[in-house]
Amino acid sequence: MLLSLKITLTGFMFLVISALLAYIYSPHCDSAPPRWVHFVHGLLLFLYQTFDAIDGKQARRTNSSSPLGELFDHGCDALACALVIMAVGSTAICERDTFWFWVISAIPFYGATWEHYFTNTLILPVINGPTEGIALINTCHIFTAIVEIPTYRATLYLMTVFGVIPTVACNIGNVHKVIQAKKGSMLLALAMLHPFILLIGGVLVWDYLSPSDIIRNHPHLLILGAGLAFGFLVGRMILAHLCDEPKGLKTNMCMPLLYLPLAIANALTARRNEGVPLVDEFWVVLGYCVFTALLYLHFAIIVTHEITTALGIYCFRISRKQA
Repeated sequence: MLLSLKITLTGFMFLVISALLAYIYSPHCDSAPPRWVHFVHGLLLFLYQTFDAIDGKQARRTNSSSPLGELFDHGCDALACALVIMAVGSTAICERDTFWFWVISAIPFYGATWEHYFTNTLILPVINGPTEGIALINTCHIFTAIVEIPTYRATLYLMTVFGVIPTVACNIGNVHKVIQAKKGSMLLALAMLHPFILLIGGVLVWDYLSPSDIIRNHPHLLILGAGLAFGFLVGRMILAHLCDEPKGLKTNMCMPLLYLPLAIANALTARRNEGVPLVDEFWVVLGYCVFTALLYLHFAIIVTHEITTALGIYCFRISRKQA
């Protein structure tokens, strides 16, 4: 991996540590962690944002920019949506609302990736999710650490109003303008939103039928599983953009959705078995994490190998391979 990718990976590891702290001290997002954990969450998020901002500059400075860098950078950012929200759910005692925090962080990210795919540019509104949204989350961490008063509802509403809505409106407007100018099909563009909508809808149906209230009792695992599935969807769209594939729904984009019907079917068995599902839902949610993790890792490894082979570059070195 190029030096800039090492910077990206280092920043990403800060979020992994933050998410682990969240799971250790508040596994159900219903109890306050120690005050120092709030400060650590804020510091680690700041470090991640800083490293994420300089990796691109480092790549340009060393003349080592590549499609692999773009895919790796945005791939880490997609997974970061889940890790950041796991920390927010813990520090602000969000309980069930933790999942909705992830939804409102994933929507603008997916919308921005979708816009970039069709327009080849990414112009965020003045007030946007990646900047103002992260600033609000950091404020939530620090403010909660100082006064120890849950601020998640205010943060949720502010992120929706000032981060999600302006960004999504900008995405849709920009894509519509480009498609209209090229006399393309807006239906083909909207088709690429369906896997993401089905992902959110599938998890909500699973939770509605769940006899054990999975969003409340397993928030971290559920968000991690859904976040990995989301990362796969984003990565597949970025790959389609890099390869200039025809517009429309991409092959295998629905792969992360295959587990959800099984989970829903297991939840339905509880209705015929006195409220007890065929398989304990903890293991089903854990299996969801394993399934999406393996799927994402397979995608990442295969794509990285193909890109480095095609471009004749190494993963962790700037020098090119010998012909």
